[in-house]
Amino acid sequence: MSELANINHDIHSILEKALDVYRGYYDVNHIDPIEPFHAEAIFRLHNEQYFLVKKARIAEADSYEYAFFYKTDYLTPELIEQLDKAAWDEGMRRARPQENHKNTDVTLFIVAKEIPENCKAAIKKAKHYQSYKFGFHGFSAFRLVVYDVSEGKALYNRRGSDLKRFVSGIEILKEKEKNA
Repeated sequence: MSELANINHDIHSILEKALDVYRGYYDVNHIDPIEPFHAEAIFRLHNEQYFLVKKARIAEADSYEYAFFYKTDYLTPELIEQLDKAAWDEGMRRARPQENHKNTDVTLFIVAKEIPENCKAAIKKAKHYQSYKFGFHGFSAFRLVVYDVSEGKALYNRRGSDLKRFVSGIEILKEKEKNA
């Protein structure tokens, strides 16, 4: 297999491994995700705390995360900005801040053949944050991960660095596949 074909295979396999990791906790849709994304994943969590009986509820909280996945051969700062806006806008459209809303996070995971130098600054500075009613109705934050197939490493925005363990899980799966 040529090197180019191998990298194209790696782009697809990295995306599939990311989706496999997400499938454990998220509802993954790779059949008909919203445009321009290749897949999306949704996480919902409802948590309640009560005292002795369920009717004596002390607190409850709802958390959501919407993750969007995109793969590309050629990454540009303009493409990052376009995908960033599309993911954040869709996540905010889906957010339902209310009394028990804790958070609605939006994650964008991009798999690229390589990351040009001029894109690295755009990745680092990508950020969004929204607080609802001074935080009493929760907040929304944006996380960005861009995986460079040619280097075999990922770049993150500030909040996206929380996903380093997740990305290392993908890399472990990739290594197991090579050794098998």
